[in-house]
Amino acid sequence: MTSLTSIASELDTLLATEGFPDYPQAINGVQVETETDIVKVAAAVDLRERTIQRAMEAGANLLIVHHGLFWAGLQPLRGPYYRRIHALLASGIALYSSHLPLDAHPEIGNNVLLARELGLTPSAGFARYQTIDIGVRGESDVATSELIARADTIARRWGGSVRSSPSEPRRTTKRWAICTGAGASADTLREAVEHHIDTLIVGEGPHWTAVDADEMGIVIIYAGHYATETFGVRALADHVGRTFDLPTIFIDVPTGL
Repeated sequence: MTSLTSIASELDTLLATEGFPDYPQAINGVQVETETDIVKVAAAVDLRERTIQRAMEAGANLLIVHHGLFWAGLQPLRGPYYRRIHALLASGIALYSSHLPLDAHPEIGNNVLLARELGLTPSAGFARYQTIDIGVRGESDVATSELIARADTIARRWGGSVRSSPSEPRRTTKRWAICTGAGASADTLREAVEHHIDTLIVGEGPHWTAVDADEMGIVIIYAGHYATETFGVRALADHVGRTFDLPTIFIDVPTGL
């Protein structure tokens, strides 16, 4: 028998959840609890009705997500928000969410796992948020076009497609940085310039970031918010499965972004 308390304690310790800086709406850790023992674990990038329904159909009663219930902030229990909470409570599915702690984890985090998938080896942190480096950076000697192709393979695997700011056909990536999800911003571009980054790999970003990056001499590879954040929750669920001898499943519900 495996309790939610045991699993949550393991994950909170692994991810150093307590005190980890994050956005107020993240609310890392257990967001919805259950009094029954956990029998199967489901993982998904986003908490939404379709992921809850598929967790129910799979017989899972713990759902681990990267984006949890509360991103829209305080709101009345109506519409989709009500239906999500009602479905979780009615089915007895517990919800555990981890945002920046999972992005930043040095072994099972989204950024380090994306780097590995791209054939890159991190040597330092990147994308500083308050006191923590969320992303990673390093050096390489690979054709930028090859890196774009690798990122496109990942994006298409998860229902998206890669986009990139303009790059010269013969360009080589010497210094790269990764910040998954909504990783292209004024802060990451500024940090990229400070570290002489020539290729920035992110999930998504505003249109103007491609304009500014081009004039800074930086290529941005937009590999998809959803696609770049499938790695951490899958690894986290696998960790729970191995640690507590529980079956796991990944629920793939792409957003196309």
